[in-house]
Amino acid sequence: MQALDLLLTRVSSPVLDEPAPTPEQLDLIFRAAFRAPDHGGLRPYRFLQIEGQGRERLGKVFVEAARIENPAITDAELDKLAGNPLRAPMILVAIACLQDHPKVPLIEQQITAGCAAHSMILAAFAQGVDSIWRSGAMAFNRDVHRLLGLEANEEIIGFIYMGKARKHRVVPCPSPGEFVQRWGHA
Repeated sequence: MQALDLLLTRVSSPVLDEPAPTPEQLDLIFRAAFRAPDHGGLRPYRFLQIEGQGRERLGKVFVEAARIENPAITDAELDKLAGNPLRAPMILVAIACLQDHPKVPLIEQQITAGCAAHSMILAAFAQGVDSIWRSGAMAFNRDVHRLLGLEANEEIIGFIYMGKARKHRVVPCPSPGEFVQRWGHA
């Protein structure tokens, strides 16, 4: 796939089936992450790879965290949370590992982690692997962080669901003129 075709045609795929990325595809996906812009070369990210029964365990983590946060949560809400990780054969949890640095503010480190996650999505799509980046309340829940083993200086950037799309959507691309203004020109 040509680079511009990739950038102009990639879309999120909310419903994903088997197969998950192969080990060879994953190797390239992670290598793409390591090429993200990174002021200071801090590599302020890491990833959790969740598949198989790990997805059910992640659902249990979501349920436990939701019960702690809201003891009155309904069974229907808990069932939905438990099933969320089953929407794809693999989930990559993108984690920002933030560190104090005199020249690299935390926001730049978060952006680097986000760029690494985006690079993974692009590398996946280039290899025929579909994905969707999800966040939601569980991404920001401190009990989810604790149960997944995150350190105090870490935060979830997103859950990247990967697999094969049941159907590819066509999403129109807006005109650059809607978002770009010339400034400082006579």
